[in-house]
Amino acid sequence: MEMSEKATFGENDHKREAICIFGTGDFGRSLGMRLLQSGHPVVFGSRNPQNSTLLPSGARVLTHADALKECKIIFLAVHRENYDFLLALSNLLDGKVLVDVSNNLRMNQYPESNAQYLSQLLPKAIVVKGFNTVSAWALQSGSLDASSQVFVCGDDDKSKQQVMDVARSLGLTPFDRGSLQAAKEIENYPLQLFPMWRLPLAIAFSLTVFFFIYCVVIDVIHPYVTKNSDVSYKLAISVPNRIFPNVSLILLSLVYLPGVIAAFIQLHRGTKYERFPDWLDRWMLCRKQLGLVALAYACLHVLYTFIIPTRISVRWRWIHSMIEESKMNKTMELSKVLSWRVDVYFALGMLGFGLYILLGITSFPSVSNAVNWREFRFVQSKLGHVTLLLCTAHAALFGWNRFLQSKWYRWGLPQAYMLGMVIPCVVLVLKLIQITPCVDRKIVRIRQGWERIPKTKQVLV
Repeated sequence: MEMSEKATFGENDHKREAICIFGTGDFGRSLGMRLLQSGHPVVFGSRNPQNSTLLPSGARVLTHADALKECKIIFLAVHRENYDFLLALSNLLDGKVLVDVSNNLRMNQYPESNAQYLSQLLPKAIVVKGFNTVSAWALQSGSLDASSQVFVCGDDDKSKQQVMDVARSLGLTPFDRGSLQAAKEIENYPLQLFPMWRLPLAIAFSLTVFFFIYCVVIDVIHPYVTKNSDVSYKLAISVPNRIFPNVSLILLSLVYLPGVIAAFIQLHRGTKYERFPDWLDRWMLCRKQLGLVALAYACLHVLYTFIIPTRISVRWRWIHSMIEESKMNKTMELSKVLSWRVDVYFALGMLGFGLYILLGITSFPSVSNAVNWREFRFVQSKLGHVTLLLCTAHAALFGWNRFLQSKWYRWGLPQAYMLGMVIPCVVLVLKLIQITPCVDRKIVRIRQGWERIPKTKQVLV
């Protein structure tokens, strides 16, 4: 083989496949620009090739029919309402891979997905759904500032693989979601607004409103009614700083409560091969989001606590206390019990918050992907329960023996921290029962595949 022939062979070996794009909107132009940067020849199909002046430099513009003759893979970047022009091109689309990148204005807008409708409209074409979860901005920015995941589905495996290869050549991460039946789910995905965050945020909002009303009643309204004392200034700092730790502690306990419930359900059933109730499945799927919201509330609690010494009302109480001691000509002695209590209270709070941050960091994909399953489980489960224990003890030391003193029950209502400790204490007690050797051994056996034989079957045997 001569050198010129070898050079020609090498060039052809690395030459990327030409891609056709129908649609010259923002997405079509951005996709064309990214394909050109990746080495793909790009051909745009247009009704008026002469008037297409905004397309990326280096791309060719032809009529729809001429563009189809040049390429095997066609990206259809037009809305469903404009598919009709493809009917005249049905013969030219025979055997071509037609990638539908369209999205709808709302979820389940049509009975069938756009890709399925397109497949019915053009039975000779091989329709693949993909690239609809990637925005024009993501293509323009090189996926540095946006999601790089591409969901792909279709009935022809070879065509899906070709589309996934194109995605990889652009630096994107394709995921095969199966047949074209999955297209509707893929089309609904970009239209969802924080689907996994709705339940955690709803719980956090409800708890926040509840504790706000509760704290206002016992800390602001009660003094005004019983002593005619206006302490409404507490609404700015004191009341929020009672809300944040309580909501944070409850949310953290709600992260681990479904796992405990699931273990007891498996114990009751004697098998792991039965589905959990739908409400428990949904709860377990949003545990990460619950934990991150809990961490956000804990951070707010820390920030609000830092500014306590700078508040005018606190400084006034300190000065007033010193003046009263001077008038009475006596000095308050140092209480070692109180000193130990306060120091341990702050120590537990700092340790708990440090582990809180560790849990939050390891929940990010970039970090969790760098550890193996055992390491991840150790941090999220073992250290997670330790965090819950430390934070609950921190709250208990804050209250100390107030639950024994009637003066803290204003209008017969317990302090907010007492309510905030109920669910965490329940979770810790249930977890303590679960880790006892006799119970833990049985749970481990069930999760390894052991099943309890029902009594009816035992009799038959």
